[in-house]
Amino acid sequence: MQPDEKHFGPVWFIPGVKRGRYPYCNSVYIQGPGIIIDPASDEDRLREIRDQEGIQEVWLSHWHEDHFTYLDLFGDVPLRICRKDAPPLSDIGVLLDWYNLKDPHRNHWRKLIEETFRFRPRNPTSFLEDGDVIPFGNITVEIIGAPGHTPGHLSFLFREQGILFLGDYDMTSFGPWYGDLYSSIEETTDSLRRLRATPADIWFTGHDTGVITDNEDQLWRQYENVIYQREEKILSFLATPRSITEIVQSWLIYGKPREPLAFFEFGEHALTVKHIDWLLKKGLIEIVDGKFARA
Repeated sequence: MQPDEKHFGPVWFIPGVKRGRYPYCNSVYIQGPGIIIDPASDEDRLREIRDQEGIQEVWLSHWHEDHFTYLDLFGDVPLRICRKDAPPLSDIGVLLDWYNLKDPHRNHWRKLIEETFRFRPRNPTSFLEDGDVIPFGNITVEIIGAPGHTPGHLSFLFREQGILFLGDYDMTSFGPWYGDLYSSIEETTDSLRRLRATPADIWFTGHDTGVITDNEDQLWRQYENVIYQREEKILSFLATPRSITEIVQSWLIYGKPREPLAFFEFGEHALTVKHIDWLLKKGLIEIVDGKFARA
């Protein structure tokens, strides 16, 4: 058991390497039914749990690579995920398409996901859906649909323990990710408000923060407000008409170029395009001679 690992009865918080920061995440283990959620935390610890406690099922909060890395430790045990998030697990091409990856970044990401994240095509055995209530004796797990980050992102409420695993709504200072092809800023804000209103005493996050025991409004507000801060930066920059290339190269999301460049260029472009689409939809910007400008 690691120093930062925490057990709340049969619900275990398994911290990831480097505090669960990408390319790792934090996992959750349910003792008794032997379920591991998001097995990409710590390979050695996951092996120990497999060998000492047993793994009977793997559940995924969503399809992203940094949440499935060590799936291969568990052979052919049943795999469950939301039906909406299942397609990328079965085909690397679909996974790359769902990230909307194009050349020159596509080949970089294909290699990374196949080698670093050990991608192998997998078909879920069955599905978890919003509203499912799954009893395991003294543990009842309620499945909460929380789309936006991905279309089928799930959170998990452990009723008796008062624990809500938020998945990839990680409450970090960077803010939410909604840069995939099928991600949505509007659904992200809706999901954050739903999760915030869900009664719980303890919150687990998929990255970094880990275990939260004080549901401070300020923490939720700061996390959601990152979305609006990004929007304001883009609106200010568009006081003068700009091309999408000019906007992306201004690094309004990440602040400055970072390494590996292929990773951060992709993220900057993906999140910027989502905000441009959102601002166009709200009528706050317009297209002028092929460039974007504040309306």
